[in-house]
Order: sequence, then structure tokens, then C-alpha cells
Amino acid sequence: MIIKYKSYHRLLMLVCLCLLNNIAKAQPKLAALFTDNMVLQQKSTVQVWGWDKPSATLTLTSSWNKATYKTVAGADGRFSFKISTPTAGGPYQLTVNDGKPVTFTNILIGEVWICTGQSNMEMPMKGFKGQPIIGANEVILTSKNKNIRLYTVPRSSVTEPQKDSKPGQWREADPESVANFSATGYYFGRLINKVLDDVPVGLIHCSYSGSSIQAWMDAATLGAFPEIKVPAKGDTIKQASRTPTTLYNGMLYPILGYGIKGAIWYQGESNYDNPSQYEKLFETYVKTLRAQWAIGDFPFYYTQIAPYDYAQLPPYNKGGKYNSAFLRDAQRKEADKIPNTGMAVLMDIGEQATIHPPHKETAGTRMAYIALAKTYGIKGFNPLSPTYDNLTIKGNQAVVKFKDCPMGITSYFKELTEFEVAGDDKHFYLAKAVISGSTVTVSSPDVKAPVAVRYAFRDFIVGELFSTDGLPVSSFRTDDWDYNDAK
Repeated sequence: MIIKYKSYHRLLMLVCLCLLNNIAKAQPKLAALFTDNMVLQQKSTVQVWGWDKPSATLTLTSSWNKATYKTVAGADGRFSFKISTPTAGGPYQLTVNDGKPVTFTNILIGEVWICTGQSNMEMPMKGFKGQPIIGANEVILTSKNKNIRLYTVPRSSVTEPQKDSKPGQWREADPESVANFSATGYYFGRLINKVLDDVPVGLIHCSYSGSSIQAWMDAATLGAFPEIKVPAKGDTIKQASRTPTTLYNGMLYPILGYGIKGAIWYQGESNYDNPSQYEKLFETYVKTLRAQWAIGDFPFYYTQIAPYDYAQLPPYNKGGKYNSAFLRDAQRKEADKIPNTGMAVLMDIGEQATIHPPHKETAGTRMAYIALAKTYGIKGFNPLSPTYDNLTIKGNQAVVKFKDCPMGITSYFKELTEFEVAGDDKHFYLAKAVISGSTVTVSSPDVKAPVAVRYAFRDFIVGELFSTDGLPVSSFRTDDWDYNDAK
């Protein structure tokens, strides 16, 4: 028994020594977003956070101004610094030290944007199998640029908020990194970098194919929507990308607070079957995201979903609210409701055979147009698609007026065929439509007293109306009739 006791005692001492040794060797662990090659938002106060021993004293030193910041880890070990960043430049270094330093190198100061949504944002430059990105090969081959940095938040779907995301790595833009990065996000960042005279751009990609907007929202916020079931801790996640809160918990929550300029969003396809709910969810999502990021009403630009024949997808619903034009219309209306936002219209690039339009440059570039004008103040061009403004009835004619088209609208000299007009009976008829400046006059011999007009209001359709700058007009309706009322 004595021998056994001595052996046990020695084993216990060995375990204690190992633990003490590990503690002595412990270093600050920074959140996964903080790696070599990262981009920090310029001319701002940004957070740098991580974990250490409870009550540990830590310092952070930034090479651009030789400043040293000090903080103390909380009872849970979490620490956070708030540091000031200069005008765009670099490369720089950051060192976080608790006696054991951790240094990050090749850091740039510039413009940081979050790129989030579902598969059309997630779709990489190399495409999906059997689903191409137009012009991808040349773009990939010519993509080397040390002033564009890319970070992808790894997929994670969980029922409880995670303190950190799965590990990732900031990478300089080059053929390998760009091929595997969001095509829409890359095109957006590439144009921002080019127009701003090579100011460094950091893109944080946080998307999941097939995701519903509910999956990106937190439990407290969804409490205002009793029809949405929020999973409890330990519940089985039957749909990784569509279970409410799960992507917020695993991917979005861990990166909240990283210094950004703004966000771009490409999502809505997975909510096409409930447009009235989406309209409320989307406005709530943007408002809550801004509140949780705690840097004010930062720019939030988004892409309207492209036309597609959704009746091809299970459960093969068709007609009524299942016409995705209603979801596009919900998105259209949000541009006027949500401050500091803008919507890129894709009516001209939809594909009937695939939900993933291969013209991703169009999506990224059009969101960049809006950002360059509204966020960065670039003048001399028109960044927005023409938008329905108002309807005037003149006898048997309905006159539709558009805004955001200073040089007027055009069909490129082709006959307009996608306008419909209805009277009090809510029966829509194809209409003759004539452009004059920034208005379209609509009429039909079958409608003597028009009260409502719709344009391109089909699940799949190719838009025919544009600004003279080449930006398509969104499908729209002037009525607010129930989905199944109109015929």
C-alpha cells in the first residue's frame, strides 16, 4: 500500500507540475479574426479582444504610433482593447503581451467590409460544380494584390452563441485565395480598392448556402416573431442553414465588434415563399445588427434577388405568394425604410435554369457603385437603379414616374412588353407602355379606368427597362392587394 501511495503521490505531483508549466507558458489567445495579414478599419477606434488567465494584466503595442494600451482580463479571462487607427497604410505590427508576447505582422490599415448572405454570396470565384462564374479564369489569374485581404468565417451552425468562431486566416489576394473566396464580395472589394487609389481593402466573408434570414438573427430579436420557433440548447439542428439563430450563434456573434466600414448582403432566396414576413424580418435584422455592432448606422448595401423559376424547386409551389416578384418587391420597399442603405438590382442577369446567376461581377460591382457614391462621396456618375416614385391616373392612362434617373430611362429602343395594368376588378392585362423622360405611360383597351400598374412581375423574367446609365429598373407593383386577389 505504501508503494502504491508513493506512486500515486508522484503521479499527482507530475500532473500539478505539468499544469503549472502550461500556465507559465500561457500566452494571450486572440479571437480567430485576429491573424497576420489582417486589415483594420482606418481613422477609427477598433476593438482587439481575446482570452487569458482571469485578472491577467495585458498590454498592446501598435507599430504605427508606438502607443501602448493596457487592460486587465475579466473573471472569465476575456480581455479587450480599444485602439486608434491612422489613415490607410502599412504594413504594421501589433503585439499583445501578458509577459508572453503574441505579435501579428503584415497588418494593413484601410477599409473593412463584411460580406454576408446565402449561396449567391458564398459562391466562390471558381464557381460551384457545374455552375460557372463568367470570366473567372482571367480574374483569378490577375488577382494578385497585396492591398486586398480576404478572410472567410468557417461554417458553423449551433444552438448557443459561441465566444469565438472556428479558426480562419487573413490572406493576401492571389489566384489561390481569390479562387476560393466569395466572387460577389471580391468584385465589390476590387472596385473599391481601384477607385480609392489602392487604399487597402479587407473583406470578411460570412455566408452559408441556403441560409434563411432567421438563421442570422439572435433569439431575443426573434422573440418578436412568435411564429418562428427558436431551438433550445441541445436541440437537434435538422437544417444547418435554415434553423433560426444557429448561424448567428456560430458565425456572426463571434465577430460582432470587429472594426468595419460597412456590410454588403446577398440573401432572400430561401425566404421567397413568405415575402410579407421577410419584409419585417429584414428591417429588424439590419436594425439589430447595427445596434449589436455598436458603431452607429453603418452602411448596409444589399442585392435584390435575381429572377428565377422557383417552381422548379421542391415543394414546387407556384403562383400567389410563391411568385418571387413579391419578395423582390419587399426588398425594393426596404430601400426607402432603412437609413443609410441601398439596393443593387439584378433584373437583367437572372437565369431560368439556375438560382445562381453566373454574372457575379454585376452583383458586386453594382453594390460597389452605391458604396462609392454614398459612403465615399464619389461624384459624377449615377449609382442607383431607377425606382418607382408615384402613379398618376389620366383618364384611361396610368402614368408611372421614376426617381434616381437624372438622365431618364430607356428600353434601348425596344418595345416595352412587361407592363400590366388593372382596374377595380384587380384583373391585370398586358399594356402598351411608352417612355417619356423619367415616366412611362401605360394603357390597355381592356382597362377603361386603371388603378394599378405592375412591371416585370413574374417569377422569372428578364428586365427590359433601364436608366441611361445601364442600371435596370426593379420589378414593382403600385397596388397593395393580397397575393391571391389579383388575376
